[in-house]
Amino acid sequence: MIIKTDLTASKTIDVDSVQRHVVALSATAITKDWEHEQHQHRKAQLIYSVRGTIRCEIEDGVWIVPPQCAVWIPGDVLHSAKGSGECYCLFVEPDAVDNLPKTCCTISVSPLLRELLIRATIIPELYVLGGSEERLIATLLDELTMAPVEDFYLPMPRDSRLRRLVEMLLADPAEKTAKGSWASRIGMSERSMSRYMSSEVGMSFGRWRRQLHVMIALQRLSKGESVQMVALELGYENASGFVTMFRKVVGKPPARYLFERTTALETAGVPTIILPDHNDI
Repeated sequence: MIIKTDLTASKTIDVDSVQRHVVALSATAITKDWEHEQHQHRKAQLIYSVRGTIRCEIEDGVWIVPPQCAVWIPGDVLHSAKGSGECYCLFVEPDAVDNLPKTCCTISVSPLLRELLIRATIIPELYVLGGSEERLIATLLDELTMAPVEDFYLPMPRDSRLRRLVEMLLADPAEKTAKGSWASRIGMSERSMSRYMSSEVGMSFGRWRRQLHVMIALQRLSKGESVQMVALELGYENASGFVTMFRKVVGKPPARYLFERTTALETAGVPTIILPDHNDI
C-alpha cells in the first residue's frame, strides 16, 4: 500500500516494502480535513491525533477517536480513515512483537508512548539494526502492547435492514423518531429489530444510539464547540439531558472528560486549543 508521508504533500512511500518491523510517519500543520478511502496493507497501523479527531471504519465497526487516543488497525484489514490536525502513523509488522491487538480498537496514548512515537518519526526508515534506534523501537512496541483499550467503538450490523437503519442514524443523529417508527422504515417489527440489533452488535438500539451521540459529541467538543451547542445539534432539548446521557455512557460529564484530556496533553508538553465549557463539571 502506498501511503503519503505528509498528508498535505505528494511524497509517498510503500510501507509494506520497508524491511523494518516499524515505519513511523507524521503529518503536521494540516489546516483542512484529510481522508484515505478504503484500502489495506500487510503491516498493522496505529493512527494518533494530537488535536482533532480520527474516524476509522471497517465492515463491522466505526471508531471516532478523540485527542490523546489512537486507533489500531491490524494488518490486511480493509479500512477507511479520515481526520484533521496533526497526526502520527505507525506501521508495524504483525510478528514484530507478541501481544499486539488482534482486532481494531482504540487505545489511550500515554505521555511516554506519545514521545516515543514522535521520536520514531524522525529516525531513518531503514534504521540501523542493533543500535539505539532499534532499541527505541523495541521500547515503543513494549509501551504499545501495554496501552489500555478505550471504548470508542461503534459496532456495525451485517444485516442489510439494520445496516440501512444505522446509516440513517449516522446521516442524521439528531432524528427523534421513535424506535417503532424506525422499525417500520426498514420493514421490521419493533421486537424483531430489537432482537436482531442485540444479536448483531451486542447492544440495544438505545445503547447504540447513545454511543453514537457520545462519539459525535467528542468529535465536536474537541474542536471547541460548547456543550450547549452540541446538545442542541444532537436533538436534546437542553444541555442537562445531554450531560446526563454522556455521564451514563462515559462515567463523567463531557467538560470534565475533555478537561482531564487537556490537562494530560499539557503535562506532556503539547499546547492545546481545546477550551471546553466547564459549567457541567
